[in-house]
Amino acid sequence: MPTQNCPCESAQPYTQCCEPLHRGHAKAPTAEALMRSRYSAYVKGEIDYLVATTLPAVRTTNLWVDYDSTAKTIDWIGLEVLRVQQGGPNDKVGKVEFRANYLQSSEKTIHHELSRFRRYRGDWCYVDGVVSDE
Repeated sequence: MPTQNCPCESAQPYTQCCEPLHRGHAKAPTAEALMRSRYSAYVKGEIDYLVATTLPAVRTTNLWVDYDSTAKTIDWIGLEVLRVQQGGPNDKVGKVEFRANYLQSSEKTIHHELSRFRRYRGDWCYVDGVVSDE
């Protein structure tokens, strides 16, 4: 069976890129790595990972259901990282701007977001994002 590239567009096999993060065998070293792994989690339906990597202070009671609904109704088809601010291995906060292409009801659309991340107990977490109109 051929090796499957990671959905996050890293050009690495999924088994060596985002899957170890999804399985809890590794932690994202940077905000960008977390953002890429969260994108892959949407593609792969790893809803528990999406919730676990959301900053606890911003989690809502229906967060799992919201993430699951998004994962089931959208077919993510491509990721482009546009800009990264801070978010390195020694930073406490970071921002990642990206575009994610997707299909919903057979219509191709672009999700353009500037996401904010911060460390919580040493691990990177998603805080929130500002979505831009394309």
